[in-house]
Amino acid sequence: MAKIQPLPAASPSAEWHHGDGGGGGVQGKQAVYTVWMKSLVFNGHGCTVYGSDGRVAFRVDNYGCRGSRDVFFMDTAGTTLIGIQTKSFGMMKRWEASRHHGGEKETTTATATTPWFRVQRGRGPGGAMATVTLHGGVGMAYRIDGCPSKSEYRISRGGGCGGDGEVVAEVARKQTASGVVLGEDVLTLTVGPGADHLLVLGLVVVCGLISRAM
Repeated sequence: MAKIQPLPAASPSAEWHHGDGGGGGVQGKQAVYTVWMKSLVFNGHGCTVYGSDGRVAFRVDNYGCRGSRDVFFMDTAGTTLIGIQTKSFGMMKRWEASRHHGGEKETTTATATTPWFRVQRGRGPGGAMATVTLHGGVGMAYRIDGCPSKSEYRISRGGGCGGDGEVVAEVARKQTASGVVLGEDVLTLTVGPGADHLLVLGLVVVCGLISRAM
């Protein structure tokens, strides 16, 4: 079982409001996160997300084996916000995410869940590494291009979400102020203005699962 849990000291959730992603994580300005593809738990698997202030904002702590089939995104109070489930059909895999409403603290049970988005791996239109569809939407809402295993990729809007081709977020290896490139497990996530941060973070977690980085 894996859980993502932001710590109270650095939660950006107070500025979020509903947007076209349906996730309630839209912010009006660009934001930069540092993503360390390691868990803070000894011998655990997961990742740790730091805000621009250098404090831990979110984390994934998988207490089981690498590549957990169920990942839970939680708020500062320990309430589940997003559940991500890996589903396999033969050689094919997809990742399905749902919004949790009124979930019990520190549990994986929610009083209500709403299907949110689905990620399908494979060459999509224009050679996309993966495609994203929103529940109830028509066509591809987002596309993921690049190579998560090489720590470089971008998330763009698809024809099903308006603004076809607009890049909403980019991931790259982090560089220090002096220009030193850090290891492939230390990333910079840049989220553009007007993007749904909650959805983008969920997609970054899915990319981590795709590349088996956690």
